[in-house]
Amino acid sequence: MIVRKKLYRLAIALGCLVSVAAFAEEIGSVDTAFVFLGANHKIVIEAFDDPKVPGVSCHLSRAKTGGVKGTFGIAEDTSDASIACRQTGIITLPQEIQSKKSDGERVFRESTSLLFKHMQVVRFYDVKRNTLIYLTYSDKLIDGSPKNSISTVQITNSIFEK
Repeated sequence: MIVRKKLYRLAIALGCLVSVAAFAEEIGSVDTAFVFLGANHKIVIEAFDDPKVPGVSCHLSRAKTGGVKGTFGIAEDTSDASIACRQTGIITLPQEIQSKKSDGERVFRESTSLLFKHMQVVRFYDVKRNTLIYLTYSDKLIDGSPKNSISTVQITNSIFEK
């Protein structure tokens, strides 16, 4: 019983640390299901700017579990998410992105469970079409998730670093 309490406290502390690491700005949310005790289940809309590509902003919508566990941040959110990215200014495309091959680069990561599960956004650059591609997906330490969504940004007004 004592070990269980210590693990529970450790898990809450880790959850607090992980939530601080996220850099998305919550824009709003809608309730999707009423929960008698604790917060309702909802869909949250968050915004973030690509940290390495000035001039690109993304909006991510994702499910957030409510109830008592959700209120205390220990519930596991579902893997449902959608993303939309747009050019919001002059794009400055760093050389490292121009030369990067097909493996992509993570630009956003947020915990969606107490341990091991994260919602991630990875950026790819399609040289031939001069387009940035943003992929969102959920991972889990043991099982990958096939649920994903993409958004593309056609670069029309840009500065290419040399």
